[in-house]
Amino acid sequence: MAESKASLSIDGKEIAELPILKGTAGTDVIDIRTLGSHGYFTYDPGFLATASCESSITFIDGGKGILQHRGYPIDSLAKEADYLEVCYILLNGEAPTKNEYDEFRNIITNHTMVHEKLAHFFHGFLPDAHPMAMLCGIVGALSSFYHSDLDINDPEQRKRSAHRLIAKMPTIAAMAYKYSVGQPFVYPRNDLSYAENFLHMMFSVPKRRI
Repeated sequence: MAESKASLSIDGKEIAELPILKGTAGTDVIDIRTLGSHGYFTYDPGFLATASCESSITFIDGGKGILQHRGYPIDSLAKEADYLEVCYILLNGEAPTKNEYDEFRNIITNHTMVHEKLAHFFHGFLPDAHPMAMLCGIVGALSSFYHSDLDINDPEQRKRSAHRLIAKMPTIAAMAYKYSVGQPFVYPRNDLSYAENFLHMMFSVPKRRI
């Protein structure tokens, strides 16, 4: 929000009046978006004194070693929260209650499966294809399976899409690994935690009961 303004003068002549924006944390910034209309641009190699975007999610001050997600220090999240709690915080802006967390975890757990036909997409890649290239292709293909949730202006559709991505990324990543080493895909298990399930899909192999 702009509460005050800065004046830019060149050779004693005022060129522009620029709003000063105040964030929820960090230093104030001068909004220079209108400078181009006055015939001037700024020069700041490496963005050493320029904010490139406005974020309600992340605050970074590299010089002071500060990284916050939704106001929570990254070190506290790493020590005290699991991955799904961090996902919930990023999506909703605050830590979940126990009931909210349980509901969120159940939603993610019940969406870890991918459509069986998605497995056929992997066979279009060479076995030594870069894993990130495979991930990009497969994640892009997900939109062809969920036609009803492609409106980015609908909050509910965005939420469902985010939940699907969080749930299915470990499955897809594990499938990419299994394909690269020539092993069969391993299906997710709902009785395992998020991290346990990922490791299960990555490294377990079919065994015959003796």
